[in-house]
Amino acid sequence: MSPRDLLLPENLNPLLRNTIFFGHLHHWFEVESTNLLAGQAASANRNNAEHPEGEAFLAEEQTAGKGRGTHSWYSERGAGIYCSIVVRPQITPADALWLSLIAGVAVQDAVREVTGLNADIRWPNDLLMNEKKFCGILAELSTEANRVNYAVIGIGINVNHGAFPEELRILATSLRLESGREWPRVDLTAALLKSFDREYRGLMRAVHNPIKIPAIQFGPILKKVEARSSYAHGKLVHVNEEGGYSGTTDGLDPRGFLRVRTNQGLRIVISGSVRPLRGRTSDATGR
Repeated sequence: MSPRDLLLPENLNPLLRNTIFFGHLHHWFEVESTNLLAGQAASANRNNAEHPEGEAFLAEEQTAGKGRGTHSWYSERGAGIYCSIVVRPQITPADALWLSLIAGVAVQDAVREVTGLNADIRWPNDLLMNEKKFCGILAELSTEANRVNYAVIGIGINVNHGAFPEELRILATSLRLESGREWPRVDLTAALLKSFDREYRGLMRAVHNPIKIPAIQFGPILKKVEARSSYAHGKLVHVNEEGGYSGTTDGLDPRGFLRVRTNQGLRIVISGSVRPLRGRTSDATGR
């Protein structure tokens, strides 16, 4: 790996001035999980008012990268972006889904800016190219009563992977495989953190809107996410939740949750995984 392509603070900080991440970067060559490191650091400093918001934990390789649920994240050394962000938003746990959604928008914008490629958002936390996953987002919270102490937002991006293990090949892709060329990870990481900074500030403005009606508070963010995702409207999907059911997506509700219309009526996806139904239109109105 060229020193210029390492995700070192000295490579990234000059590109991050005027963001919450400037001067708050931590780098490792190998870790078990950046989310684990970020969570430990955030917990240790939970009661320290001077502890900065916007710390970013970056690694060249993860040996036990965390995915959603019980899944792991394949983290080839020097090929991807393995990043966990710590924020301390003044939100309730009920509003925490917006953190994953704005992270998806930030990834999408950064990828377009650096590579020109257009990614799709699969609610709530995946980004796809040609229906294959190249980015996953994992938000983990520390909460008490009705407030969030801190949130750790893990973002894994397959950038320059040339191949994947056999069990992942039909599911995963990388920016290199989609474009036929390698991309500078430092530039992409800087674009990601700058985009997240912008989207996070927008979310905090929405949170502090004196009009406490979700459709008004979060309406602009909701519309942005819907416009960026082919999964938001009219997609035939199967939802792995409450025993599993199928239907057609019908936009996001005012809290950011996905609506799916079935024969039994409109259902709200709270945390289940959503997958497309290909060539099975008869299943679109199943249970």
